[in-house]
Order: sequence, then C-alpha cells, then structure tokens
Amino acid sequence: MRSPEIRKAFLDFFKSKQHEIVPSAPIVVKDDPTLMFTNAGMNQFKDLFLGNSPVRYARIADTQKCLRVSGKHNDLEEVGHDTYHHTMFEMLGNWSFGDYFKKEAIDWAWELFTVVFGIDKDSLYATVFEGDGNDGLASDSEAYQYWKQHLPESNILFGSKKDNFWEMGDTGPCGPCSEIHVDIRPEEEKKKIAGRDLVNKDHPELIELWNLVFIEFNRLADGTLQPLANKHVDTGMGFERLAMVLQGVRSNYDTDIFVPIIESIAELSGTTYHQDKEKDIAMRVIADHLRAVAFTIADGQLPSNTGSGYVIRRILRRAVRYGFTFLGFEAPFLYRLLPVLLEQMGAAFPELIVQQKLIAEVLKEEESAFLRTLSQGIKRFEQQVRKMKAMDNKPDVIDGIFAFELFDTFGFPIDLTQLMAREQGLKVDMDGFAKGLQAQKSRSRKAASVEAGDWVELAPTGRETLFVGYNKLEAKTRLLKYRKVVSKKKTIFELILDQTPFYAESGGQVGDKGMLINDNETLHVVDTKKENNQVVHYVLEEPKYFAEGYFARVDRLNRKLIANNHSATHLLHAALRKVLGSHVEQKGSLVAADRLRFDFSHFAKMSDGEIKGVEKMVNARIRENISCQVKEDLRLEEASAMGAMALFGEKYGDKVRVVAFDPEYSVELCGGTHVAASGEIGLFKIVSESGIAAGVRRIEALTAEKAEDFVGAQLDVLKAIRAHFKNQHDVLLAVSNLVEQEHKLQKEVELLQKEKAMQAAGQMFKRAEILGGLHLIREKVQMDVAQAKNLSHQLRNMGKDVYVVLALVNAGKVNLVVALSDDLVLKGMDAAKIIKEISQYIRGGGGGQAHLATAGGKDASGIDKAFAAAGMLVEA
Repeated sequence: MRSPEIRKAFLDFFKSKQHEIVPSAPIVVKDDPTLMFTNAGMNQFKDLFLGNSPVRYARIADTQKCLRVSGKHNDLEEVGHDTYHHTMFEMLGNWSFGDYFKKEAIDWAWELFTVVFGIDKDSLYATVFEGDGNDGLASDSEAYQYWKQHLPESNILFGSKKDNFWEMGDTGPCGPCSEIHVDIRPEEEKKKIAGRDLVNKDHPELIELWNLVFIEFNRLADGTLQPLANKHVDTGMGFERLAMVLQGVRSNYDTDIFVPIIESIAELSGTTYHQDKEKDIAMRVIADHLRAVAFTIADGQLPSNTGSGYVIRRILRRAVRYGFTFLGFEAPFLYRLLPVLLEQMGAAFPELIVQQKLIAEVLKEEESAFLRTLSQGIKRFEQQVRKMKAMDNKPDVIDGIFAFELFDTFGFPIDLTQLMAREQGLKVDMDGFAKGLQAQKSRSRKAASVEAGDWVELAPTGRETLFVGYNKLEAKTRLLKYRKVVSKKKTIFELILDQTPFYAESGGQVGDKGMLINDNETLHVVDTKKENNQVVHYVLEEPKYFAEGYFARVDRLNRKLIANNHSATHLLHAALRKVLGSHVEQKGSLVAADRLRFDFSHFAKMSDGEIKGVEKMVNARIRENISCQVKEDLRLEEASAMGAMALFGEKYGDKVRVVAFDPEYSVELCGGTHVAASGEIGLFKIVSESGIAAGVRRIEALTAEKAEDFVGAQLDVLKAIRAHFKNQHDVLLAVSNLVEQEHKLQKEVELLQKEKAMQAAGQMFKRAEILGGLHLIREKVQMDVAQAKNLSHQLRNMGKDVYVVLALVNAGKVNLVVALSDDLVLKGMDAAKIIKEISQYIRGGGGGQAHLATAGGKDASGIDKAFAAAGMLVEA
C-alpha cells in the first residue's frame, strides 16, 4: 500500500466504527503554556480529557502532524542515526471520550492490523501494565484478558510503569497503556532469538507501532491518583513506521514517504544513498528536518532566536550542517527540495502548497545566513588550532568549553568539531563539552520552572466559561476553581469563573485587566489568558471570601485602547492588500493598549510612498466612521464566501465570528474586541516598517492619543531644529548642508589624528621597554577608545615581539587596550586572556581577540597595578 492509501484506510476504518474524522490541529501550539508544538495526537483534545469543555463527539479519529525534539528517543542530535525516529511525524489516532474502553480499543486495533492491513498475526506482540506498588495499582488484568482472545500468552508481556503507564505531565489525566509491537526481522533471525525477548529493547526491527492508552486517573500535585468520573481511550500510531511495515522495508526512510526526498538529495549532491554511512545519515537528517521546518513555517512559526522559533532554527541549521559537512553543499539547498515535499504531502496537507513561496524564501534566507555563520565558526576553529600548535607543550586535546562555544554560538554539532579535530590529529575534551551543555540545560530548566498547585474546586466544572465581554464590561460571576502558581519566585493565583467579561489573550490581542470585587475583598486581575480552553484570570491575591460571588469589572480605558488598536489592525491589513497586492497575508500580530504590531507576507522593503499610501488609506477609513459589523456563529464556508480569510496555523471551531468594516473593504475572521465605529480610533500613525524574516515584514503603529503624542513629539523636534536656523528659509537644506560640512570636517580630523598617531607611535616605540625579550609598551594616553585601538594596531605592526598595553581615562571611565604582534599570537600569547587578568585592577572587565582586546572599568587608581601585572605576565 502506498502511504496515501494507508492514511485513507485508517480513517475509513474508524469512520465505519462511527468515529468523527477531524482535521489535524496546527503543529504550533498557541493556547497551552506547557507546549511549544503539538507532540502527540491527543494535544488538541486536552481540554476534553481535563473536563474543561463539553464533549461534542464521543468518538474521534484523525491523522495529526507532530513535532518532537526532546524526551524518550527524541533527542534532536540523534535523529538520522537510526532508521525509525523523527522530529516531524504523523500520528494516526482514535479517541473515545467516556464511550468505549479497553475491549473495543483492543478488538478494533487487532481487526485493523490483521484484517484490513494483513499484518502477520504471529509477528505481533502486546504489552500491558504490570502494576505499581508505589501508586497502589494492580496489573491490568482486564487488558490482558482481552488480548488473550487474539494472541497466545507468549506474545503478551507485562511492562513497567516507565513503558506502560501514560501521563500527560507531572499532573493531570493518566492511565495504563497497552503497546502493540511488530517483529519484521527475517525468519532466520526470529529462529535465533524469540521476539518477546526484544520487545522494548530498542531493536530497529522489533518496534512499537501503536499505543493504546486507557485514561482512568487524575494525577494530583502531591503525586496521588484520583479516579476519573469518565474513562477515555487515547491511541497513537506512528504513520511512518506503519508504512515501513506495510511496504516490507527495514527503515522508515525506505518508504515512499521519504524515498523521493532522499533521491533528490542524492541527485543534488552527486552521491548515492546506501553507499556511505556518514552520507546516509546526512541524507536522513536533511529529509527529516526539511519536513519539520516546512510544516512549522506553513503553520505560521518562523525561525527566530527565542521560543519555538529557536527550536525551528536549530532544526534547520542542523540540516544545513550535515549537508555542508558530509554532502559538500556550500550554497543553500533545502529550498530546492521543497517541490518534492509538496508532491509527496501537498494533497494531505494543502497548507504546504498555499504557503510554498513563503517557505522557500524563508528556507533560502536562513540557509544563507547560517552558511555565513558556519564560515566564521570554521575560522574560529582554525585560529584555535594554530594557537595550540604554537604552544611549547603542543596539546592534542581541544578544550571542551571551546567546543561548547562552537556548538552554542556557531551552531556546530559536536560531531563536526570532532571530525575537524581528527583531520588535525587532535581530540576533543568531551567531558568539558558535556559540562557546558549540562550547565546550559540546567539554566533553561531553572528559567522555565513553574510550581503549580492542585486546583481547589468549589463548584462543578465541565463546561466552558461563558464570555459576556463583547457587550458589557461588568458582570456578576462565581468562582468555580482556583490554584496557586509560583514562577520565578513570584506567586500568583489562577481563577476560573462561571462567566466573565474579561477577554482572554488570543489572536494577538492581549488579555484584559481589572478587578473582582465583593463586600469583603478586592482581587486585582493583572492578565487573562486561555489555557486548554479555559479562561484563566491571573490575580495577585488569594481568594478567601468566594461564597458570595464577585462583581467582575474590566479596566474600561485599557479595553478601549486595545479595541482601537485591534480595529486599526484590520484596517491596516486591508490597506496593505490594496496598496501592495492580494499576496499580503497576516503572519502574526500584537494588539496591546499602547501599540499595535502587524507581521505580513511581502518580499520587499516598503517604500516611503507605499507607507504613506497605507497610512493615508487607513486614516481615510477612520474619518468615514465606518460601523463595525459583527456576525456570530457562521460556518467557515459561509465566512469564506463573505471574503474572510482563514489563517494557516490557526485552529477554527465549527462556528466562527466575522468582523467587517465595510464588506467591500475589510472582512476578517476574528474573536477579538473592537470599536463600534472606525471614527473612535481617532488617528493612525505608522512608526516603523522592517523585515523580521525572509518574505515577512513588520509594521508597528500607534492610534488615538499615543499617535497624537508621537506626532506632537516629532513636531517639537522640528520646532527645536528650526530655532537653530533662524535665518534659513529651507530648514531641511540647512540641515543637509550642516551634515555635509560636518562630514568633511570629520574626515580632516581623522586625517590629522592618523598623522598624529603615526608620530606618536614612532615615539612610543622608541620608548618601549625590553622585558623578557619583548618590546613592552606601557603608557597612559589622552584619546578615545577607537583612537587607542588604531594606535595599538600601528604599534603591533611596527616589528616582532611587540606587546602593547595602553590606558586612557575619559569622563571618569577607565579603558585598557592590549595588543600583540602576530608572531606573539602564534607563540601562544592571547590579548583577550591578558585583558581579563589585568582589568580586575581597574574594577572592570572586557575581552576581544588574540591579537587585540579592550576592557572598561571604574578605578583609575588601579592603572599602575594593571601595568605591573601586564609586565609580570611576561616575566612569568
């Protein structure tokens, strides 16, 4: 069976079992602070497992695009080295929410595998939970008995809590699970070792295919288990592994999911798959990572230096590194593989086709940037090797901290550093590297540490909080549950209400602030967010007098300013499409009280004329005072027919909300809050336009009083400039002439300073001390740091064995400059190390390169001590 047929057969089978087939959720998670990416099929149903939302369909099945870069078997640095682990993968799954349980889940799994897919019954093994004394749980005899109806007991194994008890996290829904493994080894291998002896032993040909999870408990913060009122089924099966089994191959990468991509990589690199181990790994890495990066970009996540964007950048750069190191790619190549991926997966995931231009542009730009970084890292490595070889003791081990610096700063995988070291006859201190890596991970864990208590439930939950904030900003409400959360040493309380006028952060719009009031206490709401479909109110005080309920009051001015900016964002989006073209699509936004930010697809910097045109169009719509028209509970097809665009990466329900400012101008799917008419916005002013990624631009803008304040401040600046040119009719021309005159004078000053520095350098060189065979120049100078660095460069190039230490004091600040001639650098001396050693005497610090380094400090009285220390380093 080809992979599209396998996917269809799975979904058709469960449709025949009365399951609702639902689309994949976006791979990037937006309303769950515990996750960056969808890493399992159950993620989009978390709110149902937690009881936060009513169950609409008791039976569901789907194929979900997932991403994993950490955890069991999912270390990013290991992907590509075996044949069956991935970053991005599809997870086929079926779910029951309080409907069927173990019997049906096991019977249907058996039917699908043996009847529909025709997998050999004798090759299948099932594991069941053996029980756990610490949790007071007996073995899962129920699942064992159901499996006995299909498998001999020799093919049913008991598994530990580690392998056969699934948990959503440290707290939350959990339960025993039953894994189905398949043995695809050749018959002669099966005769040597029984398959049961290889289950869960990481054998590449006896693999887990499907995990059936039986959710029946809730894990509390104190570690105890609480039985759930309703029992659920959550199953997940790796699509790529299933294809491997059904297509009779020994590797996921040999299925029709990956083969076309790998063949294209081989063709581009002029090599052949299955002929060289290192090249094979590189091709698997690239094939896997291409999918991961393309899918996340299509769902709206661009590579960046923070959060989920940082993870995507790491994955992309790892693919580039392997292509560069093992396949000889010295120019961008990933974007050239995109057409093959679209041919493979575009039909199942049309967002790839719609976003292909953006994906290609981002890939190409990111590759180009990283190849430049890689080149710098190689130069840094070569410089380190030269220093080592110039040392008297000729060390043969590269410092582990330096190896970690290459990994952390330049994106070098440790295996690339080891390869380059071997070529130079050197080794890498792996213990030192591991320490640096562990320290980084510890810092990350500490920064992300959150201690959340159990929910204190005061009333039955199980339905969504009713939002009443579109039409009113005050409402009576009851507290349903709350919990204490400690993060970064700050304590806050999370509250869930039965109804609320507070808007929860969503769609780029920040959450509301305000108060919850009753006769006995006032709780200050500092933020409102949506988490697992719950509206969570973050308050500073612990609720104590909750029996009488509360009066919820939203900060009116804050909401008004947010509404101004949100409506202005809609007008801006429409104007951009009118001025720049219909290719413009929203790629992200921030709607706050003090500003708005709008990211959009466009492949060139906007001209001043285009910016003015957009701004003028938005302000014209504001002056027209267009009424805001809102339509609730529309089907997505109805909204699309009205002209509303669905954004890729957003998850829409069965019913959507449409906001329009003139149906001929702006129509958008939106759950946010808006002005009643555009005239309320007052004024719109763009303050910046910039690029944030290949093919993505960003506009930042202000509205209402903030826009007035900005314009007023600019006019004040212009007024002050005019005051300096009282007799000038054309102030702009006067400023231009002044700048040009200043530029000429600056050039003349630089020329004079250079001549003066040459003379000073010659005189200073004559005054050099001879210490330890070196020309040591230690002097205090009257100049700025840039001039001192230029002087130091001239001195270090005036001969061999030149060692320069300059000190300067300006406006109470002390600076030191250390420079070394190239021959001293080759002998192992390092200006950066010297500056770190001597800068302590001026109560400062600094750094630089081996030939030149600088430091700043506070204590001028320590200059002489710094000079003395510099000399002692030579004598030592």
